[in-house]
Amino acid sequence: MNTELLRTLCTSNGISGDEGAIREIIINEIKDYAEYEVDPLGNILAFKKGKNRAEKKLMLSAHMDEVGFIVTDITDDGLLKFDEVGGLDRRVLPARAVVVNGKNGVIGVKPVHLCEGDEDKTIPKLGDMYIDIGADTREEAEKAVSLGDSVTFVPRYLDNGFTIRSKALDDRVGCFILINLIKSELEYDTHFCFLVQEEVGLRGARAAAFTVAPDFSLVLEATTAADVPDVVPAKQVCRIGSGAVIGFIDRHTIYDREMLRLAFDLANKNGLKAQLKKAVAGGNDAGSIHSSRGGVRTLAVSIPCRYLHAQNSLIAKSDLDDLYTLVALLSKELSGGKL
Repeated sequence: MNTELLRTLCTSNGISGDEGAIREIIINEIKDYAEYEVDPLGNILAFKKGKNRAEKKLMLSAHMDEVGFIVTDITDDGLLKFDEVGGLDRRVLPARAVVVNGKNGVIGVKPVHLCEGDEDKTIPKLGDMYIDIGADTREEAEKAVSLGDSVTFVPRYLDNGFTIRSKALDDRVGCFILINLIKSELEYDTHFCFLVQEEVGLRGARAAAFTVAPDFSLVLEATTAADVPDVVPAKQVCRIGSGAVIGFIDRHTIYDREMLRLAFDLANKNGLKAQLKKAVAGGNDAGSIHSSRGGVRTLAVSIPCRYLHAQNSLIAKSDLDDLYTLVALLSKELSGGKL
């Protein structure tokens, strides 16, 4: 796979509720290969005919949105107050470069030499942070920024041949794989959904699953890899370089056991790396999809990702290849009525 498209997806901006730029990129990539529509929430619902009619209706999904911030106030000194859109780690925010309505800025906090008591040893609250775009007054800032404007990390994409580092790998990786599958020759008819507002409550997934009404769903995601120093193996969740991550349970979903076994059988038979997610934590669009209408048999297949929801998330390129191949094999089996 040519990862230049992944670079384009990751370096473009689209927080929850403001996915328009990503949506246009995806539509431009798939319009010659599949039928598609955009629903009222902004989901892309695509359908690609295969060589054969599917025995079971399969929905493949990935979410378009990324975590970020939203401007909530402007101070008299021209500084921007903000709140989070999606879950972020406050520890990594101070001094991070951000983009607000096309304007570069930096997240600021009280200087360490002015801290009192234990302030320099505690994590600042969001309310104590601000974004500095270089404006001196409220009026000057208002010429460039409005309340409600989206804020994203400044894109920094690095591919060293072995790993990829970027913002928004969650879940532009999933979108990248879906686009490549749409461009491939499929054995069976398949539905592809590029979803909005996952990071703020799995909202797009709920609407899309109701519309598509699938028998089976594969959710493509990025999931936390905690394979770093001082984390015991039992709590590392998953490891980069060890292949696709298959979940059996998280905070929103208990996954289909037959689909899980099928995934590992296919991985073993085809020489692919795959691993179980060793944590009951987090959640993804499967939480809305599996309970839609009368129920949908669902499995999440993820790429292990260090430093999730940050400016510099990191994945292994070998995991990207394993994930793509495994999803392609699973899609064929499920659409063909294997289960």
